[in-house]
Amino acid sequence: MAAPDNEIRLGGRWRLWDQFALRGPGFPVDGVLRLAAEDLALAADRFNADPPPSAAEWRTFEESYQEAAVKAALTLQEVAALPEYQTAVAWQNAALLGRAVRPFLNWRPTENRTSQVRQRADLVAHYWQRFCVKNDTIGFFGPVGWGRYDLVIASAAVAPGTGLIDESTVYFASWALDALARRLGDDPALRPWVAPRRVPFVRVDGASAALPGRPAIALDPGLARVLALCDGTRPAVEISRQVGGDASDAIDELVRRRLVVWRLDLPADAYPERHLRAWLERVEDVAARQRGLDQLDCLERGRARVRAATGPDELSAAMAALEGDFAALADATARDKSDTTTPGRGLAYSDSRRSASVRLGSNVIAALAPLDLLLTSATWLTSALADRIRERFQAVYDKTGPTDLASFWFACMPILHSDAVADATELQREFWARWERVLSLPKDAGQVHRSLSDLAGPIREAFPAPGGGWPTARYLSPDVMIAATSTEAIGRGDFELVLGELHVAINTLGAALYVNQHPSPAELFELTDRDHPRPRLIPSTAKENRARLSTRIRYSLVRPEDYQVALTDVTTDPGRPGTVNSADVLVQARDSRLVAVLPDGGEFDLLDAFAHVLTTLVMDRWRILPERDHTPGSPLAASSWPGKPGGSHPATWPSRPRRTRPGGSCAPAASAPSTACHGSSSSPRQPSHDRCSWTSTARSTSTCSPRRPAAWRTTTSPPG
Repeated sequence: MAAPDNEIRLGGRWRLWDQFALRGPGFPVDGVLRLAAEDLALAADRFNADPPPSAAEWRTFEESYQEAAVKAALTLQEVAALPEYQTAVAWQNAALLGRAVRPFLNWRPTENRTSQVRQRADLVAHYWQRFCVKNDTIGFFGPVGWGRYDLVIASAAVAPGTGLIDESTVYFASWALDALARRLGDDPALRPWVAPRRVPFVRVDGASAALPGRPAIALDPGLARVLALCDGTRPAVEISRQVGGDASDAIDELVRRRLVVWRLDLPADAYPERHLRAWLERVEDVAARQRGLDQLDCLERGRARVRAATGPDELSAAMAALEGDFAALADATARDKSDTTTPGRGLAYSDSRRSASVRLGSNVIAALAPLDLLLTSATWLTSALADRIRERFQAVYDKTGPTDLASFWFACMPILHSDAVADATELQREFWARWERVLSLPKDAGQVHRSLSDLAGPIREAFPAPGGGWPTARYLSPDVMIAATSTEAIGRGDFELVLGELHVAINTLGAALYVNQHPSPAELFELTDRDHPRPRLIPSTAKENRARLSTRIRYSLVRPEDYQVALTDVTTDPGRPGTVNSADVLVQARDSRLVAVLPDGGEFDLLDAFAHVLTTLVMDRWRILPERDHTPGSPLAASSWPGKPGGSHPATWPSRPRRTRPGGSCAPAASAPSTACHGSSSSPRQPSHDRCSWTSTARSTSTCSPRRPAAWRTTTSPPG
């Protein structure tokens, strides 16, 4: 494929997509400074010196602290009373308005600060800091923006648009529509219109069927005929017509044998209600069809009220009404969201597109050139992992010989859940060691700058040109920030780029969140065509789980010509051309490599079928250095102070003023700024950030994480 005239390259290997997503908060970034108590911080700094403060000095400081705490509480109440703030909180967790935010407004700051009051104040501060300074992508308080690279200009150009939001859409959470679909599918009058489907990993050979790792079982001719018709597109009533009698007992028997699934499952999609409506409209039983449509209409009317709501009171009332309707229809209480505030966990959520758009010119593009070497180091990681997995897969194949993909997948389970994880961890340690040798960072440095000319040779030597990987491994998605005083400064070359994160082996712009908020999604598909001129084999992933998957972040740049393989469950439309079951795909050896052979004869590298698992193993492992007490900042990464306690936890100290004291065992290092980054995690690759300021009394026992005022997310890949 010929390179377009406007193709933007980084070095000789990488090509930038010509557009990028712009991420940023929906509230003014300087709003977070309202919570700062600089005078108190300066007073606390004096306690770092020897000798220790006297009792009188402590009393004076504690009095100053209490005075600052009252001022901070009054400020937090001003924030909590803002209609925009309450609306944003309502979208996150509407129950918190009545349970925490509004009770906090009724508290008098001069009264005793109980633990409950402190928790409410912390919550208000937490959300305010997030809304002001986190580069978020959610609702009106984190709208998705878009921009393009423009070689005609040197600087950056911002088109502000009209208002903050260009377009906002309210979506149903997939779990809610799934619950309604299950209930409708269990209705005896509607059940005959549900299409049973063969379990994807069940292999059928004439009149026998087999599960992975088990011997085939013989089926009588009647059952075998019904099983052959269970393809997910024929409703049970149609199967009955084709076999010349009621097939429901036979289908139930196939379900009992775990060969068939007979339930109404909606495809994974941002618009599950459309699939449910389309199914209902195919039901020939008029009364049953209308009963189902009435229930769906009820939920859609409720969503319309949520969409039309203005202000926190209307929004909370509309959400409560929708939950009430859902509880009645689904015959269950709506899911308790008290401990889950991520988007998509309620019955409905909102995503928005920012009115402003940005063009980045030649100065910025030139400044991105050093990414070439960083991207090369990342592909070393994916290539090395791919090599190890190929070796492990070959060892499995040596035992199984040619087999179906389902059986091979199950045989590889110990690799995917144990060996591959250990491989990725070991490679990450080697990755760190190589970067340490390249950078040779001094331990006590605050900011470190290295020239490209000095680093180019050592980087290429440490990370030699990699081999192949899997299809998504060609993509690297960096989050980049610009440090500049103005667009004019960018035009003069007076700016600096800082790499925030580098997402490995994934095109983050392919997530439904971004595709659905693009003004012209067809443009993203055109860019995908340029990267992949041939059809791809894409594993069909689970609908959602708490660790990684949800409808919002599900990869959505799937083209009609692409194949999707259902490994353990069908989450795509069974009627979609190109959807194949894993049991119908053969694993064979071709010219010293393993391939997946599809029913129509198409061949793909075997790793393609495992792409999602492999990407999950490495997507967040690009970090050039391991965590230390202090990692110097550079354009490659922000400075960090992990803040590991050297003594007792601050919650055990005798008073809150003493917990604020920088000399305490959880205090920031002397070189730390007034705010510092912190991420806590139950998993080394899934940080959960907490936000506050060292100079604020609002959350003085919390660790801190300021967020960047603006960032953009771009996509790179080797030329096709």
